[in-house]
Amino acid sequence: MSNQSASALLSVKDITVRFGGIVALDSVSFDVPRNKVCGLIGPNGAGKTTLFNCLSRLYQYQAGDLLFDGESITQTPVHAMSKIGIGRTFQNLAMFRTMTVRQNVMVGAHARSEGGFISNMLKTPAARAEEKQMTADADSLLTYLKLAEYADRAVGDLSFGIQKRVEFARALASKPKMLLLDEPAAGLNHSELSDLGSFIRTVRDDMGITVLLVEHHMNLVMEVSDWIVVLNFGKKIAEGTPEEIQRNPEVIRAYLGDGN
Repeated sequence: MSNQSASALLSVKDITVRFGGIVALDSVSFDVPRNKVCGLIGPNGAGKTTLFNCLSRLYQYQAGDLLFDGESITQTPVHAMSKIGIGRTFQNLAMFRTMTVRQNVMVGAHARSEGGFISNMLKTPAARAEEKQMTADADSLLTYLKLAEYADRAVGDLSFGIQKRVEFARALASKPKMLLLDEPAAGLNHSELSDLGSFIRTVRDDMGITVLLVEHHMNLVMEVSDWIVVLNFGKKIAEGTPEEIQRNPEVIRAYLGDGN
């Protein structure tokens, strides 16, 4: 992709992660272009989730750097990731099951709250105004994602597909510049999968949010991605457009073997 580094929202630079004697990521480098969907694929054990956990600051890396919007996030603590503009969903749903849908979505909004503990506890005018705005934003997202009818229901009472949508809404409530989607298609039926593809494109086209997608469902990845990065055994083996990746011999060998 021409001039990709100049237009990158995220730059992964020579990231290396070791767990004891195992090298999980070996000098991995690539750029994620702004306002695009970038698919991150590879066989099981390729290092995809390890890289996601580095981007979320859940894992430390032994070498390399991560630049987000031109600034290193190597020293950024986990709790500050939402404020700099990175939102995430997880392979396994991390919902507050006894809380309502609206309350779960507002958890995402609170991640960017400017009010301090004291002002919120005392319910100052500024804190009340911010809470009112966050509630309005949450309800707007619920309408946008066709969740309004579930707003006051406990998340744990809803189907898996609806819970997935609530998790997306919660991630979007933090108003991210980049959304990390960790295997969002897992557990979805055919209809829900179609809705997911539409959702990802809407996030990119209507909201202007960059998406980095880890996913095993290849049809979905090829359908929604503008750019794809392929990992295998902790190394980057290819990157390019979906058409280029589908024709790449090394990618084909990684998934299918060499036939010997």
